[in-house]
Amino acid sequence: MKNLIIVESPAKARTIKNFLGKDYEVIASKGHIRDLPKHSFGIKIEDGKFEPQYRVDKDHSAIVKQMKDLAKKSDQVYIATDEDREGEAIGYHIAKAIGKEPETLPRIVFHEITKNAIQKALENPRTIDMDQVNAQQARRLLDRIVGYKLSPLLASKIQKGLSAGRVQSAALKIVVDREREIKAFKPVEYWSIDAVFKPQIDAALVEYKGEKIAKMTIKNGETAHEIETTLKGETYRVKSIEKKQRKSSTPPPFMTSTLQQSASGRLSFSPKKTMMIAQKLYEGVKTDQGQMGVITYMRTDSLNIAKEARDAARETILQTFGEKYLPPKPKIYSSKAKGAQEAHEAIRPTRLDFTPQIAAKYLSPDELKLYKLIYNRFLASQMADAILESQTILFASEDGVFKATGRKLVFDGFYRVMGYDDKDKLLPELKEGQEVPLEKLTANQHFTEPPPRYTEASLIKKLESLGIGRPSTYAPTISLLVARDYLKIEKRQLIPTPIAFTVIEILEKHFPEIVDTNFTAEMEEKLDEVAERKSDWQKLLLDFYGPFIEKVEQGKKEIKSLKKAEPIGRECPECGSELLLRSGRYGDFIACSNFPKCKYTEAIVKDGEEEGGAPKTQTTDEVCDKCGAPMVIKSGRRGSFLACSSYPKCKNTKPLEKPKTLEIKCPECGGELIERNSRRGKFFGCSNYPKCTFVSKFEPTAKKCPECEYPMARRTFRGKDVYECIKCKHKEEAGAPESEK
Repeated sequence: MKNLIIVESPAKARTIKNFLGKDYEVIASKGHIRDLPKHSFGIKIEDGKFEPQYRVDKDHSAIVKQMKDLAKKSDQVYIATDEDREGEAIGYHIAKAIGKEPETLPRIVFHEITKNAIQKALENPRTIDMDQVNAQQARRLLDRIVGYKLSPLLASKIQKGLSAGRVQSAALKIVVDREREIKAFKPVEYWSIDAVFKPQIDAALVEYKGEKIAKMTIKNGETAHEIETTLKGETYRVKSIEKKQRKSSTPPPFMTSTLQQSASGRLSFSPKKTMMIAQKLYEGVKTDQGQMGVITYMRTDSLNIAKEARDAARETILQTFGEKYLPPKPKIYSSKAKGAQEAHEAIRPTRLDFTPQIAAKYLSPDELKLYKLIYNRFLASQMADAILESQTILFASEDGVFKATGRKLVFDGFYRVMGYDDKDKLLPELKEGQEVPLEKLTANQHFTEPPPRYTEASLIKKLESLGIGRPSTYAPTISLLVARDYLKIEKRQLIPTPIAFTVIEILEKHFPEIVDTNFTAEMEEKLDEVAERKSDWQKLLLDFYGPFIEKVEQGKKEIKSLKKAEPIGRECPECGSELLLRSGRYGDFIACSNFPKCKYTEAIVKDGEEEGGAPKTQTTDEVCDKCGAPMVIKSGRRGSFLACSSYPKCKNTKPLEKPKTLEIKCPECGGELIERNSRRGKFFGCSNYPKCTFVSKFEPTAKKCPECEYPMARRTFRGKDVYECIKCKHKEEAGAPESEK
């Protein structure tokens, strides 16, 4: 009879099947086949013991029957789920579902889905690790306890559809706290004294009359202009010239969090999209050698690399780039992530001969982008460090010292495959004591800026640094917060909604440990201890459950209801349900009674409301150019605008004021260039749209690009004013604006 191999993914099953002969049948469980029930608590608690009431859901009943039938006919059944806690638990549930004792079934593990890896795994099976399973069960039960007991309390006290979670609420508090910082922020004024010495050497004041000048030293314009007046009339000489070489160290290979961060920054992929594509690359894609996995397992917090893979990388570097790009010894990295599973591997390509150039013939565009990122990062991690030369020149007068810096790439090292984005900024050859003419000296006003909002990538980095969650939970946590309307994503920034503030304020007051990042991180460490057989999972649950349930009961009595649900006598324009007057952090608003299925809301205009709570609209003489109905003035997040009075039948809108028209013409058709607004912010587009689709994120100027003759835009790039071509992205440094000259 055949041997049966059970995996969790159909794509993984197909790839493994390609490597094995007729003696093996491979089937996929299609994820978790048993879980806690959806509509009841599902945990039996007796004598201090927690017994999960697992069920096979309807969607998996047919596959379970098929697995049972195949298992009966097979000589041997292998569990081949992913090698992490989740995979170990899935393997455990598969064994239970087909009527086998988990410890009796051979368990095979592999970091990559290649023929060699599968054959090695079959030669070296182990058994299911029950410590890992118990750690996963403890996590699942903790999440069920928090979600099932706390979410209904929030829903009863605030509004329907709200939820709380052990990891999600701690993550939400991080975003809410940052928004509080931004709202409380008060800009502080400071000034800089900037000079240009011949020939075009930019320098900044670092010392005045013997006092060091730091970023915030000059606090007002009066002092700044006094310094400016003094220094403008002085003679400058080269005080010192210093050149230093420094190494730019190679980056480590990717783990889950750094892959998500890099793909966000370089490819503009969301963490969810990154993981979906990485899953395909791991489970199997078409290659020049048939269907196989082309990267190792993508849910990992380890930076370990198998010796064979390191050796293969070194050989490729030597053959492709030469001896000077190969360091004397292989590079070994260790993870700084709390609780990292160092037995696992980092994310790397499974075949270095499947280069991005070859991969381009087989992968989709997005798959190729991510594969190339992983391939180049892995190769770079084993290459020689790059060498940069930094240059510093000090210009001194009687009262002031200015510093100019430059740098150049001496040896590209790993940049050979990673690419080097910065242009060399070379300083001219000068001599100490040489007099240098002053071209320009200006006092410039600045203000401190609030901390930036989190992006998905920067929040993942923060969660990882705090030890909250694990590689498999980062992307789903953020997706859940967005799906629950706690967060909005605008221009890639995470913005908490009013209801998020309300929920966090209640949790901070009544359930502080649920939003305490230290508590959440400590719980992750305790789960790691369970996985390492250092702690008992039942005791972990019991220690948490008692005090938590006590606070839930207390909350039912003490938390004041914030619910307001007053009918206003109108129907929802999107689904026809009744509209209700509700309250939020920023006052009352109108929302659909069918929330969360329908998420329609309206802001309330306090002055001049119509009967029933509907805001009064202002009529105009304009007529809708799509349906002929009168246009009315409405208010939105970006101010007032014209909207068709026949909404929702007609959704036509127009700006209230005539948009700004630029003096320069469209470089593609000669039409007018108009300033427009969208959800992603301001941009400049052609008036002949849709016939002409020219757009520019930055305002084009009359300055022409020396390379392609297109207009250039003035913008700030890495803290400097530059002109950038709106077509070819050619950049060159810009002087002070005309208004400052």
